[in-house]
Amino acid sequence: MTGAAHRVESQEPEDILTRLWERIYDPGTRQIIRNLPVQPDWRCLEVGAGAGSMSSWLSDVVDQGTVLAVDIDTRRLDLRRSPNLTVREADIHELEFEPHTFDLILARAVFGFLRRPEETLQRALRWLAPGGWIVVEDFYYLPTEHVPSDHARALTDAYLHQLRSTDADMHWGRRLPSTLAKAGLRPVDLRVTPLGPGQHALGDELIRTRMRLQGPDLVRRGAVSAADLDSFVAGLGDPRSRDVATLLFSAWGQQPATR
Repeated sequence: MTGAAHRVESQEPEDILTRLWERIYDPGTRQIIRNLPVQPDWRCLEVGAGAGSMSSWLSDVVDQGTVLAVDIDTRRLDLRRSPNLTVREADIHELEFEPHTFDLILARAVFGFLRRPEETLQRALRWLAPGGWIVVEDFYYLPTEHVPSDHARALTDAYLHQLRSTDADMHWGRRLPSTLAKAGLRPVDLRVTPLGPGQHALGDELIRTRMRLQGPDLVRRGAVSAADLDSFVAGLGDPRSRDVATLLFSAWGQQPATR
């Protein structure tokens, strides 16, 4: 890709998961942005840029503009091929910009993992220029009572318990579209994508890889049994194990041209 940031491929576990994550989620995010009136000279910000796949793609889309990729860990990015892409290592809680700095702000799987998502989003909206757009994607984790098998329920419970031990807000994605509307953005559009075992082959591969890398620790800690882990992994791809465990809420809105 001309002008895109270059990443050295790695076989580290987190990099393997990241590449799968990008293959699953990047196409949908790119489609949302393609439908916006993006101009080649836009100033763009990606918060929580991860390994930089979207920031790299945006640097081609706004080849006369700029892209700033911000993440708490930016070691996986190489900027030698992206003259209009800048990386900043920072915690979003400490990040600040002048009002109206950006024409497009992108944040995927960020705000739902913060201590105060609404407050931090309101601060980010101040950075958006009049007429600018924000695209936010976050998850809503469904209750586990109706998971279709005992072993899948055990794995899902263990995974969600681990998330609850962090700052993650398990239900933030559901509040996202109304939060953008209450902030005065017009219009606010929404897309909801079901996720979970059996939804598509790449998703199953991501789950399978995550269980291969993280499952043994869940067993060691007594969160799940080895039998439940083996049964869950063996059932991936079986139509009888298909489930919707999570909903991805994708919401995007425009800052009014005048405030």
